[in-house]
Amino acid sequence: MTATLDWTAVGSIATALAVLVAAWQLRRGTSQARTNFEDDLSREYRELARSIPVKVHLGEELAPDEFEKAFPRLHQYFDLTNEQIFLRMNGRISRATWINWREGIESNLGRPAFAQAWAHVKKARTESFTELRRLETSRFSDDPRMWVPVWKRLWR
Repeated sequence: MTATLDWTAVGSIATALAVLVAAWQLRRGTSQARTNFEDDLSREYRELARSIPVKVHLGEELAPDEFEKAFPRLHQYFDLTNEQIFLRMNGRISRATWINWREGIESNLGRPAFAQAWAHVKKARTESFTELRRLETSRFSDDPRMWVPVWKRLWR
């Protein structure tokens, strides 16, 4: 009895392996792109944080004139934070990164100058920062990704 090579089967196996390798590379590339994107946002946060007085990060209260000078940067922080929440809501930020950022957001908003600036923004009764407001309402326990209906998450 002689063994014959079934080239159709070999071709099918090779095709299946090629598809698996391509899928793995695509997933890896997507993951790397997400990591680079998250790193860019982290870099933006660090640049902004450097422009905020050190006293703010240390949890010290600011004199009224210091607060007035720092307020524009604190407002920028709220804008960046709201964008981060929005990006997580839309699946552009990984869960692991989100958990880290969420802890940072909660910690920062607990500091006196951040809290004072945030209260000032909320008192202005603007419609801005809806994602940050919603996260705060959940006591920082929500994952904004879950705010999007399942069918929309699957579609993206």
